[in-house]
Amino acid sequence: MSTDVSGMIECRPGARLWGPDDEDTVWEVAIDLLLLNRGNAYDGLACLFGIRNYFGFRPLAEGRGFPDDASDGLRDEFADCGGPRYVHGTTWLTWAELETTDWQETDTSGTRTRASAAGVDTDWGRVWDVMRILGEVHGAENVRLVVWFH
Repeated sequence: MSTDVSGMIECRPGARLWGPDDEDTVWEVAIDLLLLNRGNAYDGLACLFGIRNYFGFRPLAEGRGFPDDASDGLRDEFADCGGPRYVHGTTWLTWAELETTDWQETDTSGTRTRASAAGVDTDWGRVWDVMRILGEVHGAENVRLVVWFH
């Protein structure tokens, strides 16, 4: 059985303009993960989200659920995938968290690093590039990746 990942990068442009607590500061869809990521490398999913974690990574963002303040576009996409009834492992991760990640941390065997599983030289590199650029514009804490699995 395969585990397919779906999700989107969101950002909050209003946070830069009006502050994070302003009523006009809402999350907006930036780009669908499908446009950036070409596969389901299970070591990357394990290292990032704890999915199929046979590798023994300490996941960066496991089981956080669907964000309460998600954008309408993200809510629509999530519903189109069947919502919580048909997907699992829903979680999210901010660019601020990724910026402070120890990419040399290894799995429990000590042989695979986070960088080798999901670093800039993997298919995740394009996702990180987009998040980095959006973080430069809107602030690292105002950019996040929301994912789920089916």
